[in-house]
Amino acid sequence: MSSAKQTPDHTPADADPLADPADDSAPGRTARVTGAAAIAAAEALALFAGGVYVLVGSVTGHPDKMTQAVTGGVTLIVLGLIPLIAARGLLRRRSWSRGPAVITQLMALPVAWTLLQEDSAAIPAGILLGALAITGLVLLFHPTTTRALNIRPRA
Repeated sequence: MSSAKQTPDHTPADADPLADPADDSAPGRTARVTGAAAIAAAEALALFAGGVYVLVGSVTGHPDKMTQAVTGGVTLIVLGLIPLIAARGLLRRRSWSRGPAVITQLMALPVAWTLLQEDSAAIPAGILLGALAITGLVLLFHPTTTRALNIRPRA
């Protein structure tokens, strides 16, 4: 008979390989954190796509002011870095990442409202953006997310 200790071939269903073993109070990356990160990443991609669209339009078209069009495109691309970095931080369970993610959602709400005021195909985009922003805020402030990011209330 072998005296060696046998190890299980699988980990328990509730074990999270991304969890910090030194932190027993914070749960592993939850579906809410992953969902918030996915929303932030989708918004980052939308900003990148919008920036590329404006840049390509300024080069191939005839904008009224070329400098203004290029600046607008570059600005959208740079702004896309904020939710992208926030999404990465959320996936890595960094507490600082909730701030930029919340700011992104708050900035998306007036943009969604503006899109809803149009009489065009922008209305569905406004509905989608508004729904994503509200869902993102709910996910980011959910107690499970707060615990997963190890954010403690101030005393």
